[in-house]
Amino acid sequence: MKISFIGTYPPRECGIGTFTNNLFKSMLVNNERIEDGYEGFVVALNDNNLTYEYPPEVKLIIRQEHQEDYLQAVKYINLSGADLCILEHEFGIFGGQSGVYILPLLHRLEVPLIVTLHTILKNPSYNEKAILIEICKMANKVVVMSHKAIEFLESIYNVPKDKIIFIEHGVPDIHFNQEKTKKEFKLERKKVLLTFGFIGRNKGIETVIKALPNVVENHPDIIYIVLGKTHPNVLRHSGEEYRIFLMRLVKNLQLEKHVVFLNEFIGEQDLFKYLCASDIYITPYLNEAQITSGTLSYAVGVGSAVISTPYWHAAELLDEGRGRLFNFSDTQSLSSTLNELLDNPEELIELKRKAYDYGRKITWPKIGEKYVALSENILKEEQNVIIKKDTVLDFLILPPFSLTHINRLTDDTGIIQHAKFGIPNLKEGYCLDDNSRALLMVLMAYRQMKDVRALELSPVYLSYIHYMQNPNGTFRNFLSFSRNYLDEVGSEDSFGRTIWALGYLMGNAPNDAYYQTGKLIFFNASQNFEKLTSIRSIANTMIGISYYLKSNPSDDSMTERLRNMAYTLLKHFEDNQTNDWNWFESLLAYDNGILPLALLHSSEILHDEKITRTAIESMNFLTKHTLKDNYLSIIGNEKWYKKEGERSVFAQQPIDAMAMVLMYHQAFHVTKDKEYLNKLYTSFLWFLGENDLRMSLFDFETQGCCDGFESYGVNRNQGAESSLAYLISHLTVLQAFEEFHESE
Repeated sequence: MKISFIGTYPPRECGIGTFTNNLFKSMLVNNERIEDGYEGFVVALNDNNLTYEYPPEVKLIIRQEHQEDYLQAVKYINLSGADLCILEHEFGIFGGQSGVYILPLLHRLEVPLIVTLHTILKNPSYNEKAILIEICKMANKVVVMSHKAIEFLESIYNVPKDKIIFIEHGVPDIHFNQEKTKKEFKLERKKVLLTFGFIGRNKGIETVIKALPNVVENHPDIIYIVLGKTHPNVLRHSGEEYRIFLMRLVKNLQLEKHVVFLNEFIGEQDLFKYLCASDIYITPYLNEAQITSGTLSYAVGVGSAVISTPYWHAAELLDEGRGRLFNFSDTQSLSSTLNELLDNPEELIELKRKAYDYGRKITWPKIGEKYVALSENILKEEQNVIIKKDTVLDFLILPPFSLTHINRLTDDTGIIQHAKFGIPNLKEGYCLDDNSRALLMVLMAYRQMKDVRALELSPVYLSYIHYMQNPNGTFRNFLSFSRNYLDEVGSEDSFGRTIWALGYLMGNAPNDAYYQTGKLIFFNASQNFEKLTSIRSIANTMIGISYYLKSNPSDDSMTERLRNMAYTLLKHFEDNQTNDWNWFESLLAYDNGILPLALLHSSEILHDEKITRTAIESMNFLTKHTLKDNYLSIIGNEKWYKKEGERSVFAQQPIDAMAMVLMYHQAFHVTKDKEYLNKLYTSFLWFLGENDLRMSLFDFETQGCCDGFESYGVNRNQGAESSLAYLISHLTVLQAFEEFHESE
């Protein structure tokens, strides 16, 4: 069995790095296991562009904030012959907002996954919760180190209980004689209190210092050692402010002879010497939100007498007499407990005995055996999995169709362009693009579902379009919230999208008044059709013309205009086509599916074999580069994808997913090939989490859709464009479902 490990790793000074190193050694560095064919390697996380001299088992390095490194790492793991991957998860060690960069790696992983969770938040942010839910979904098993963690995973993150495995935090199998170690550190005449680990405000060390004067009165031989460096993140943002505060507190309380700060990150051998030399170990954390503490596990494992505040892990680990608890920031309770134990050596010895006995059960060799057994069981289960053929269009997981967020964004002028999270951003006003999309969406909703609210909204959007049309048939795009024009002539893209909506209106008008209004605006705009130069504007206009011609097939003049536009697209295709590049431009940019979609619509009207062939060729090319591994990976607009260059993965936009859904729907309509329905559905699932980040763009609370994936993760603003793209896609899936059953 070959295992890949992902996590921080020594010599990087990090508690999770120490954990990963111990787990690696306990599972693999064993002569019997090596003889049995067990081997492995480590993928290590670097921070802030720092470099380290890693040991030989580290085969690859991920720079924390470099997205491309995560994708290179998963390629390496998949090609390495690894049978299993073990991920050490802590939000702060991965790049992007809340460590979101780890999701594309896990999504592409082709081997079973075990995830060890080092932090599980009781009150996570939206992104923290979404990320952890997705990680747990992808994991075969999730390992936690406390029973409280199991409770949180079940109740907060909806992780099935049978997926969760409880394995304690391991401790090194090291022990020293207290008398000898005290003598080595010249502490033989001292009663030693110890706290170790990275130093930061949440550690509550001031609580111990404030408790010491009462203890020193009774035990003048007491010394408190604070062993550890300031946490690197604290150091970057606040420097040594906290340590200086503690040192001033020591001076003010005249405790200079009783408190020692050792500002260093020490190895395990020296750490265990200090633990053995101490009489009492203290973890005075300031709040309960600590689900796992490696330092506490070490102290118990070595057999220390432990006093702690009742944070989650401590309350559990120190139960049954393995330690003593005191309330958060309660200096009086702490000083009383310290005096009591120091005055009663027999009780101190009993605490140590119970801790030591428990510690023998959680040494790293024994913990490693548990991970090995878990890995073997997972691989056996994987061999017995029966792969089922994907079913076409599973509608059970679709959220209910809802106009809730669209109602929120719409007033009597039109639909507001942008939102701050789920709240309309009135400062940005309105735009033609979104009101045209909104008109298209509500017309679809009324046609398919007879949604009364959709019918009520349609004149709002139609009147906006009418208001924005210039006398020469062009359109303005932007309108302020105070209803002032913000431009003279809008973009060609906004023009094309408006013609699309108007064409659909004339083909699917709910009443004659709407039809006549749409027709008036459409034909006033038609004088500008031949002036369009943007191929996406041409494509959008072609779709609108096609919808118009479906209900007005005898309009020969408009049919010829459609043909001319289609051949304009064909000319672009021919000019840019090479053996391995079947596309209309020298790059894949934005809203790509609109181009094959326009040709598919026009082929239905024109019955031109060349147009149909080009539509299929360009669609297949786009499919090759975006629809693979059973999910949609949109070309990101951060850099796009230039011919003979590298594609951009991030900054993915919902309008691109919508274009793919519509493209495959029209392909099915033209060819009757049901495989396009599978592709349509796969593309739609991009909105619901089947994407590179494995995060849902659809917000089940607001019923809106987030604006896309940025470099830091999900852009949680839910503007009109993204929400309309989702709803149009949703309606298209519903229509495809009906057509599929009609064809059966």
